[in-house]
Amino acid sequence: MRQEKLVLAQQYTEFHQTIRRNGVILSFSGYVSEKVMFSLGEVLRARMQQVDTDASVAKRVFSVFVEQAQNVIRYSADKVSEEPSGISGGLIVVGKEGDRYFVVCGNEVPREDAPRLSERLKALATMTPEELKQHYRAKLREPPEEGSLGGSIGLIEIARRASAPVEFDFQDISEARSFFCLKAYV
Repeated sequence: MRQEKLVLAQQYTEFHQTIRRNGVILSFSGYVSEKVMFSLGEVLRARMQQVDTDASVAKRVFSVFVEQAQNVIRYSADKVSEEPSGISGGLIVVGKEGDRYFVVCGNEVPREDAPRLSERLKALATMTPEELKQHYRAKLREPPEEGSLGGSIGLIEIARRASAPVEFDFQDISEARSFFCLKAYV
């Protein structure tokens, strides 16, 4: 038993050191709800204040974090509760690479949704800041898209606040689901 505990401690120590080396300042994997998101947001704010992050950068990082966490809560196919603000499985990572922060979220999505979501993200990636602003304003005047659990503007908001086009990928994990991962730099 003692040897198993030592191996486990060593594995977690290595994991902790690896995420620190990779600039991770907040990492969460599991089931998230609005309450958990709020708590993680408080931790993120405290950590960013601790490292003297510029207030405008911290605000943008926090906004991207909230939008991405809400996407996990609302759209993850791995749900404990079917309510729009229920409990959903996914991951959230915030870190720093060089002088830029990044926010990564991942969650399972229905496999049939991946092509539509991919096309939408590709289109956003080609837009200039002015085009994103116009697209955002246009979407505000339209009713939410069918199946949307928000105002259909979350991804646009992330793209507007990001300092580079968002990166994303889908990995098929079963016949019915893909794992969707989205990374935004601020």
